[in-house]
Amino acid sequence: MKKWTAAALALAGILLAAGCSGGNNEDTAESATPSKIDGFWQGAIEVPGQPIPFSIEFTEGEGSLSIPLQGIENYPLSTVKFDDPEVAFDTTIQGERLVFEGALNTEKITGNMTQQNQKFPFELERGEKEQAADPEKIIETEVEGGMMQALEEIPDTDGPHPAAILIAGSGPTDKDGNSLTLTGKNNSLKMLAEELKAEGIAVIRYDKRGVGDNAALAKSESELRFDDYAEDAAAWIRFAKEDGRFTDITVIGHSEGALVGLVAANQEGVDSYVSLTGVGRTADELLKEQLSTLPAAQREEADAILGQLAQGETVDEVSPELQQIFRLSVQPYLQSWMAYDPIEQAAKLDAEALFVGGTRDLQVPARDAELLHEAKSGSELLIVDDMNHVLKPVPDDQQANMAAYADPDLPLADGLVERIAEFLKN
Repeated sequence: MKKWTAAALALAGILLAAGCSGGNNEDTAESATPSKIDGFWQGAIEVPGQPIPFSIEFTEGEGSLSIPLQGIENYPLSTVKFDDPEVAFDTTIQGERLVFEGALNTEKITGNMTQQNQKFPFELERGEKEQAADPEKIIETEVEGGMMQALEEIPDTDGPHPAAILIAGSGPTDKDGNSLTLTGKNNSLKMLAEELKAEGIAVIRYDKRGVGDNAALAKSESELRFDDYAEDAAAWIRFAKEDGRFTDITVIGHSEGALVGLVAANQEGVDSYVSLTGVGRTADELLKEQLSTLPAAQREEADAILGQLAQGETVDEVSPELQQIFRLSVQPYLQSWMAYDPIEQAAKLDAEALFVGGTRDLQVPARDAELLHEAKSGSELLIVDDMNHVLKPVPDDQQANMAAYADPDLPLADGLVERIAEFLKN
């Protein structure tokens, strides 16, 4: 589980309002044309403990701000001023004024963002704006709270085709496999979908509720449960089964999405199932391992909290150092996640199964894939050499491993797609 928090801005005293898209500002942008900065820029506000990715698009003296983690998209800037090399822009969101002041240096803008007399460094790099999805590829199905959107990749060959439902991992992760908490993209699930399409396999992938296309389906943190994600996945299984364009139905889950997909597959029934770096232990066991490197006092507190949560109790008093992981509002979600044992779910799966792990995975060891394989009679196992958690090939170097999380040009690990395609076709 990646250590992320949708409240990261609030922790740093930045109180941006979620769910803002477009909108009106009382001020108007400067009429000058700062052509040298026109275009799309992306980077992060360096909030302590949790950098906040954001982007700016400048166009002929105007601009817009997007902060995906907060659900803010294309929000208009109040003013844009450019006196080479100095750059300044600001906006007001629900009464909170954000002022950015910096300087242009070749292809970067660096400076400080000020809100409520607090200053936070920011850096932007010139980038390329992601193109909107082809409307003809967008599909919808009904879930709790409304309609959920997905993107389908249909092979160019005559159908019907086998279909795979691709489920993203933990935290605010989108259908492409990118976390909204990280600057940069790896596009691992996008690559997987497109390469499976080339192999003659249709793919359905979707942003989780509360993320991207499905931001409107967000629940408050205190109300969100693991079962919400499983029910969403089950809805897409039902959709695929009823669609005459598809034959055999497969669920492919990545990381936490592997357990989400496994629970949904057991609920609805599928022809086959693929776990990509899925966990083979309960959530409390996984978290205990991931937090084992904390200082002794924090580690003991974390172990005690996990023990109480596993017993169905909540913990009111959590030290500031552990608030990001165990804040009271997220504890019900953690308990709902702990309730599912991946080994038990794998053992009762009535479908062909392939469990995949990577030897360079820093989050979920390859041993977890082996545990799941051992639990599911007749299943297949694939351990990919040098593959990390986001399915990319990396050397035995932690810095290079983490850099792959934000490298969209790095291909998927050798042999991964070919083996999955072979499994699905056979």
